[in-house]
Amino acid sequence: MRRRALYLSLWEELSRDKAMVFISGPRQAGKTTLAHIISKSFKNHLYFNWDIPRDRAMLFKDPSFFENMERKDSTTPLVIFDEIHKYKDWKNYLKGVYDQFHETYEFLVSGSGRLDLFQKGGDSLAGRYFLFHLWPFTLSELAGRRIPFEQFCNAPLHIDTHSSAETEELWSGLSRLSGFPEPFLSGRERTYRRWANIYSQQLIREDIRDLTGIKSISEIETLYFLLPSRIGSPLSIPSMARDLKVSYNSVRNWLTLFERFFLTFQVSPWTEKISRAIQKEKKIYIWDFPRIEDPASRFENMVASELYRAVTGWSDVGHGIFSLHFIRNKEKQEVDFLIAKNHKPFLLVEAKLSDPRPSSALSKFQTALGVPAVQLTEGGDTFRIFRNGDQSILVAPAHIWIARLP
Repeated sequence: MRRRALYLSLWEELSRDKAMVFISGPRQAGKTTLAHIISKSFKNHLYFNWDIPRDRAMLFKDPSFFENMERKDSTTPLVIFDEIHKYKDWKNYLKGVYDQFHETYEFLVSGSGRLDLFQKGGDSLAGRYFLFHLWPFTLSELAGRRIPFEQFCNAPLHIDTHSSAETEELWSGLSRLSGFPEPFLSGRERTYRRWANIYSQQLIREDIRDLTGIKSISEIETLYFLLPSRIGSPLSIPSMARDLKVSYNSVRNWLTLFERFFLTFQVSPWTEKISRAIQKEKKIYIWDFPRIEDPASRFENMVASELYRAVTGWSDVGHGIFSLHFIRNKEKQEVDFLIAKNHKPFLLVEAKLSDPRPSSALSKFQTALGVPAVQLTEGGDTFRIFRNGDQSILVAPAHIWIARLP
């Protein structure tokens, strides 16, 4: 069993301050497994799952039911609340639990909905919790070659010259099987296909339907299955509304639900210091990227997943406010990704299947923004540094450069 060391370190950092720790992420990404791994470091722990009727009944009968757990010694116990966000009054409940028991218990809360956004009603939990995101496996987690964050910031274009056979094999496995633990660890494409056939359907027909009450499930499913063909280009909501013969607001709301339940993530355009930049349309990417048939679009989505994992993790742990963007102007010149730190440009990243030289758009926007830039390619083990005025552009295989992402 993979121990998810990347996320264990996040837990260890955030749990020091006597606040509840929330783990949020896609369904079947490994949140429950991580919670059980964490619990093994506690002599006293209790696991509560809202989806188990017996556990729900226990909470309704006695809201402080965890006080009855058997103790092996006097060390601080851990209480794990799994999928508690499905409880209608979950925020008020956790607020009361924290206020009364945070000095004597540690609390870990996990869920497949956006715990930071889901359910706007109830008293605020502000100041009572830290949240981190757990994502499906990424290459930077699997390869075991991540470097310290400070080292990466000082040398984002540094490349690992060690043998790349292992990272290339892992990258290929992710492309075929996704990063979700069940299909990836099976190593079999047939298992992935069986898993993929039911994953989105279950999430849409169970979680989204049950928690939102939306009845247009068939239209929502159709929208999701249209998305793989739209990866890599700014998404036009009016166009999709026309295709589905539904309203603009319906498509916009459904896309928001996909993001809330971690079927997708969105990347916004960057406009500062970019002449004639597009400002409204976003790009959308999916976590189940083997669904994408076009190799170039799938490659871009995989790079997006790695970068999105990185920026959310850096923000969660407190390195700064990081965000992921793209750049595109009205002349359709584009760079796939811009990482921003504290609302300022930090690093440009372009994804090209095989182009051995920097794209003209990457050179242009680097000159405008004055930040390092890297162009990632699929496969191979050779790399080059190109000069662009006072700046440098690294062209390198994605599996080599991404493996070192902290």
